Amino acid sequence: MSVPLRKLQAFFGQAWQENVRMANYTTARVGGTVLGLVPVNTLEELRKAAAFLWSEDVPFKLIGSGSNILVSDKGYAGVILLNRCHNIKIHSQEEPPTIYAESGANLSNIARMTALRGLTGMEWAGSVPGSVGGAIYGNAGAFGSDVSQCLLTVQILTPEQGEVTLTADQMAFSYRSSILKREKQPAVILSALFKAQRSTREAAWKLLAEYAERRRQTQPTGNSTGSTFKNPPGDYAGRLIEAVGLKGFKAEHAQFSPLHANFIVNDGQSSAQEYLSLIRLAQKRVREQFGIELELEIELLGDFDDEH
Repeated sequence: MSVPLRKLQAFFGQAWQENVRMANYTTARVGGTVLGLVPVNTLEELRKAAAFLWSEDVPFKLIGSGSNILVSDKGYAGVILLNRCHNIKIHSQEEPPTIYAESGANLSNIARMTALRGLTGMEWAGSVPGSVGGAIYGNAGAFGSDVSQCLLTVQILTPEQGEVTLTADQMAFSYRSSILKREKQPAVILSALFKAQRSTREAAWKLLAEYAERRRQTQPTGNSTGSTFKNPPGDYAGRLIEAVGLKGFKAEHAQFSPLHANFIVNDGQSSAQEYLSLIRLAQKRVREQFGIELELEIELLGDFDDEH
């Protein structure tokens, strides 16, 4: 990166923050310092920030809640845009009813707001940590549903084409993935439009509560990236990790959760490298015992000491 630091400082002004530890901005509570962090509070701020960084060839990552990413202990030699664009508008009188959400909006907030209005279809998202943008990027899902089944359109910004509206079909969703995640082309998700169906507040809220309780009983709380691996076809990553004897296994301060083996939890003192060591251990054992290559659901950000 050749752009002088003072140019970044001048462009972002008081919003520019240096020497920020990503452990404070990720659900895993690990990660070193980054070149700079900038909160973006409106879509216009997000558009301007992304356009500037692209024009200056500065690497950057847009994050919402900081779930589903593992940031290196060495940090990230780029800029973190902290997405605080969280406006939500529910159009309950349309047919079908629709939900507009900016990419920094919290998924669980959307689920609760739609249920309160007697709309169904988003209850699965009620206990999914993360933002709309991250959920679309990784086709987040739970309880037999996912983003691909609810999304109507998504507004994205690219350096070449500017703002583009894509349909769910054009996003080419697959299991825990989208065209944006697979192709890793420069793009920023601005907002999305979801569909819902009419129900009753009681029915929607009951389903929301049932899903929340199931999640509470089967998945750990606390510091974690969320599901570590994608489920292989016809099987479950958690079952495979348990089958090779790693459920509950702890190395230093990171541990495969005793409640659900596909979650790596941090006792508060773990490093990102400890997370990665457990990731590689699970991949090695599952590969050797079952001939299955566990594929990461989370993304690694920054440079790791990795022999994989």
